[in-house]
Amino acid sequence: MKIGKSTVPHTAICTSDENTIVVRGHSLCDDLIGHVSFGDYFFLLLTGKKPDAACSAVLNATLVAIAEHGFVPSVQASRMTYAAAPDALQGAVAAGILGCGSVILGASETAGKLFADVAARIDAGATLDDAATAVITELKAARQPYPGYGHPLHKARDPRVDRLIAVATEAGADLRYVEIAQAIERAIPAVTGKDLRMNVSSAIPAVLMGVGFPVRSLRGVPILARTAGLIAHLAEEAETPAGFALSYQATRELQYDGELPPGFGAQA
Repeated sequence: MKIGKSTVPHTAICTSDENTIVVRGHSLCDDLIGHVSFGDYFFLLLTGKKPDAACSAVLNATLVAIAEHGFVPSVQASRMTYAAAPDALQGAVAAGILGCGSVILGASETAGKLFADVAARIDAGATLDDAATAVITELKAARQPYPGYGHPLHKARDPRVDRLIAVATEAGADLRYVEIAQAIERAIPAVTGKDLRMNVSSAIPAVLMGVGFPVRSLRGVPILARTAGLIAHLAEEAETPAGFALSYQATRELQYDGELPPGFGAQA
């Protein structure tokens, strides 16, 4: 990003007059509402192009795959925020999304950049396996994590991985980045001694990059998908509250390790 000299704002996304709303060159009412799925509309908004059949299938599959993930930290933050301020649904959703970073939800973007690095090395003449080994060796030397690999529960392999790859294969998507992701999976044990398998955060960029999804926007996929999941959790929170229970459990397990003033805790 850089600060430009232009003082006039520009957009190619949307405009309107008294009778027509235009989105990416299409009439919202005549061409889009009732004619495209939300996933396809997201791609159009993002890129200015309608997705082809392969892209549509893959993008919608990734959104379904990542929308719900149980009582992860982002969901807990969202539900506890809603418990404290049930009049502000938007604040509770935002509380969950604000935790999107390199550990939670953001790993897809980081993995996508890693795959792009491997692809560039291959284009420069390296073999697939040599390029994959090189990037893992560099990550190990820098003591950096291997984004999109390893899972605390799914040790053999995250079951969503094979399903997303199957959707991409059946849809006729380009599997170049799937092959790169799999090569990295093969390289990790040899370089690190750890058997870390692909998880959904590597499968998402692997299949999406093959259908032309922009790397810089990869983090937006789990953000968009998880927003739907958060709204579902907040609807449940309104009917079956858990937010305060979560905070009580945290307090019950809390141990204070700081100093105490004289007489603290003494019986009166």
